[in-house]
Amino acid sequence: MAYIIKPLVTEKMTAMTEKQNKFGFVVRPDANKLQIKNEVEELYGVKVVAVNTIKYAGKNKSRYTRSGMIKGRTNAFKKAIVTLQEGETIDFYSNI
Repeated sequence: MAYIIKPLVTEKMTAMTEKQNKFGFVVRPDANKLQIKNEVEELYGVKVVAVNTIKYAGKNKSRYTRSGMIKGRTNAFKKAIVTLQEGETIDFYSNI
């Protein structure tokens, strides 16, 4: 199991949660929508209406430092946006 890596808690996702009852998660790249739906329902005890997934490619980054130019690459990841049934919510801060 364990298709969900971590929840996304950003300003944009918080705004989507308040307006549209949607929650974001970083998931494994090989996870499909049904697996994500089943895991969210099992972990949080909510009813999922829809799951949208987005794949992000890694990007090349470079910066100039005192010791010279440093080149690197950001990680590629897959994001899932889960829409919950009306009246249901997920509290990410309850077990901190």
